[in-house]
Amino acid sequence: MLIQDETRLGRGNTKIALFHQLNRLGVKVYSLTHEGELQISESDSMVLQIVGIVEEYQRKIHNMKIRRGMKKAVAEGYDPSENLSNRHMAPGRERLHFPIEEVVRLRNNDLTFKDIAATLRGLGYDVSKATVHRRYKEYLSLEKETEEL
Repeated sequence: MLIQDETRLGRGNTKIALFHQLNRLGVKVYSLTHEGELQISESDSMVLQIVGIVEEYQRKIHNMKIRRGMKKAVAEGYDPSENLSNRHMAPGRERLHFPIEEVVRLRNNDLTFKDIAATLRGLGYDVSKATVHRRYKEYLSLEKETEEL
């Protein structure tokens, strides 16, 4: 991020909060007045470190409360597995069916996955480029496994 000078980010608590968020996101701040990466003052740096330590401590306390609450609920007879419905079914979306042989044939004719997906949609199969690519990679890995046996 390029700024004219550090006052453009705000003053006091606002500036420190903004620096903290930018640091967490890994954003480098460049300033025209500093002619390079913005150097924060020693006091601001210390405040940012304290804020980071407090934030980490709050996260740990929050997780401990959740853990303690779950242990208490289980001790009182709560069974979390009762909340899991359809466990007998495979997780995730239902698998789309389309002819992988057609994908392989079109790929061997040097078509892109985008073109292959468009062709399959024209044939009535509602598939995306990513799905076609994923299935093609799956097909290649299965072919490789059968060759090794």
